[in-house]
Amino acid sequence: MPAPHFSLPPTDRVRSPLTGWTRAHWEALADRQLDALLPYATPGLAQYRLPGRASWSGVVSDGLEGFARTFLLASFRIAGAGGGDDDPAVSPLIERYTQGLTTGTDRDSGEAWPELTDCSQQMVEAASIAIGLHETRPWIWDRLDTRVQERVVDWFSGFVGGRTWDNNWRLFQVVSEQFLASVGAPYSQSDIDGGLDRIEDWYVGDGWYTDGDGRNFDYYIGWAMHLYPLLWARMTGPEGDGGRGKVYRERLTQFLTTYPRFFGGDGAPVHQGRSLTYRFAATAPVWMGALADCTPLAPGLTRRLASGTARHFVERGVPDERGLLPLGWYDTFLPATQAYSGPASPYWASKGFLGLLLPADHPVWTERELPLPVEQSERADHCTALPAPGWLLHGTPHDGIVRLINHGSDHNALDGPATDDPHYAKLAYSTATAPESAAHAWARTIDNHLALIAPDGTPSRRLRIHPLTCEGRRASSRHHAQLPGSDEEFPIESTSVLHGPWELRVHRVQAPAGVTVREGGYAVADAVRPQAEQGPGWALTRTESGLTSALVALYGWDEEACVAREVEANAYGPHSATPYLRSPRHPGGASVHVTLVALTRDLVHPQALREAVDCAVDEDGQVHLTFPDGETVTV
Repeated sequence: MPAPHFSLPPTDRVRSPLTGWTRAHWEALADRQLDALLPYATPGLAQYRLPGRASWSGVVSDGLEGFARTFLLASFRIAGAGGGDDDPAVSPLIERYTQGLTTGTDRDSGEAWPELTDCSQQMVEAASIAIGLHETRPWIWDRLDTRVQERVVDWFSGFVGGRTWDNNWRLFQVVSEQFLASVGAPYSQSDIDGGLDRIEDWYVGDGWYTDGDGRNFDYYIGWAMHLYPLLWARMTGPEGDGGRGKVYRERLTQFLTTYPRFFGGDGAPVHQGRSLTYRFAATAPVWMGALADCTPLAPGLTRRLASGTARHFVERGVPDERGLLPLGWYDTFLPATQAYSGPASPYWASKGFLGLLLPADHPVWTERELPLPVEQSERADHCTALPAPGWLLHGTPHDGIVRLINHGSDHNALDGPATDDPHYAKLAYSTATAPESAAHAWARTIDNHLALIAPDGTPSRRLRIHPLTCEGRRASSRHHAQLPGSDEEFPIESTSVLHGPWELRVHRVQAPAGVTVREGGYAVADAVRPQAEQGPGWALTRTESGLTSALVALYGWDEEACVAREVEANAYGPHSATPYLRSPRHPGGASVHVTLVALTRDLVHPQALREAVDCAVDEDGQVHLTFPDGETVTV
C-alpha cells in the first residue's frame, strides 16, 4: 500500500481510535488538493484545465468544471474557518475564487464561462458555484463589485425557464434559481417548485429515491437526491421551505439508518454504480445528516465512517503525487468513468468535505469514534435487506468485507432499448472488488453473471432486472436472456440466500437446446497475477494479500470449473481473475443450477464446502439446502 503523497497531522488515537483522523486531517487534505490546482489555472483564475482525458463537452467546459467543483471545496474550507482570520490557508482562497468569478463572467476576458443552455454541462457546474456563493456569502458575494454581481446574476439567469435532463439535474436548477432569489435577482418559482415536485415521483420509500424514471439506484441517491434538497432548504431558511425541509430531513434520517452498512472495515464504499471517481463524495449524506440535524447516527460513527473513507483513498495514493484526483478509483482507470467525465470531474469529491461547515466544537469532531456495523462483532455476519432498491447488504466482521447482492438496480429506462452496464447489471458487488469493466472484459461478461452462451461464444446479458422478493436473508429477481440472431426471450429467475459468510445462488433457467450455461463469481484484482486453483466442481482465485473468490457447484453444473484472467480490466488492479462454472449442451427447456459463492480473506477449502452443504431438488423443482449447522432452507 503506497504512503500518502503529502504530509498529514499526527494521528489522535484517543479521540479517533479507529482512524486516527481529526478535523485537522480533513483540512490538510482539502488544502493539498486546492494548492495543487494552481499550475493548471488560466491567467485570470476562471478555469482550471487539468491534465487527463477531456470530456465530450470540450476543454472550456472542462475548465469551468475545474473552477466550479473546486470552488465547492474551497467554500466549505472558507466557511468552516469563519473566513480565515486565524487560518492563513483561507485568505488566498477567497482572493483566488473572487478573481475567478470576476474573470469567468466577463465575456471579453478570454476565459469566459460558456453560457447556460438547455441540458448543458454548465448547468451541473452552476449548481456548485451557487452553493459555494451561498456558503461564503459574507466573504465573497457581499464583497464583489456591483458590476461583477450583475454579471454573475446574468450568467445564472440562463437557468430561468430552461430545460434540464429529467433526473438529478432538476435539482441543479432548483439550487441555482434559489440562489438568484436569495440575492434579489429575477428567478422562476415555478422552476423551483417543478423540480422539487418532480423528485416526489421518484421517491420509492424507506429513504430511497430512484435517480429519474426506472430503477436507478446508486450513490447519486446520497450525494444528489438527498443532498441538494437540503442544501436548497439551507438557502431558503426554515420559514421559506414551505414545509418541504421537514420531509427531506425525515427521509434522510431513514436513509442513513442503514447507510453505514455500505462501508467496509477498511473504509471502502461498496463499488457499485456510476461516477465512482467522485470517491469521498460517498460520505456527503452522512455529513448532511449532521449538518441538517436529522442524523440517526452517533457523532462518533459519523466521523469514523467519513474519516475511514477518506483515509482509505489517501493510503492508496489519492490524491496522487501531483496532488490531483485522477479519473479512476485509485489510479487512473477510465473504464470506471463515463464519457461525460472530464479531468476535473473527480472533484465532485468536494461534497465529502461538507463536514467542514460544522464548527470545530461540534460533537462530530469532538466525540470518540465508534465502530461501523461491520466492525461491531467478530462472531457473526450482518445481513440487511433493502427492498426499495432490491439489495441485500452482507457484512462479515472478521474480514471487514461488505457485499451488495443486487436484485433490483439496472440503470435502464422503463422502456425502449436496455443496456447492461457492468456497474449495475452484476449479481453482486463488494467493498473489496470491482466488476471487470474494460471493453474487452465486458464482451465476455463473466464475473458475477449467469449467462447463456450461444454456439458462437456470445453470452446473454442481464438487462432489465425485475425484482421479485427482498426480505430477511433472501432476495430474488428475474431477467430475460436473448441470444444473437433471435428475438426470443428466455426467462432466468435467480434467488440469493445468505448463510454465514456465504451466498447461495439458485437459478431457474429456460434455455434452448445446445447452449452452455455459465456463472462467474467475484473478480479479484491485484498488482500481480492472482493465484488460481480448480478441481471437480469448484474454482478459486486468490490475491497476494489473501483475498479469495471461490465458486462451488452444488447442483446442475458440469464437473469442469475454470478461472478467467484479464489485464487492465479492473479498477482494483491491473491483473484480475474470476472463477466460473459451466454446464454445456443444455437439453432445452427448464433447468436448475445451484452455486455457493464465497468472497473472503479466510482460507477456503472448496471441496469441503461442497461436501458440507447438502443440496436436493425435488420433483416440483424446489431446492432444499441443508447447512453444516443443521439449518435447512427451501427455495
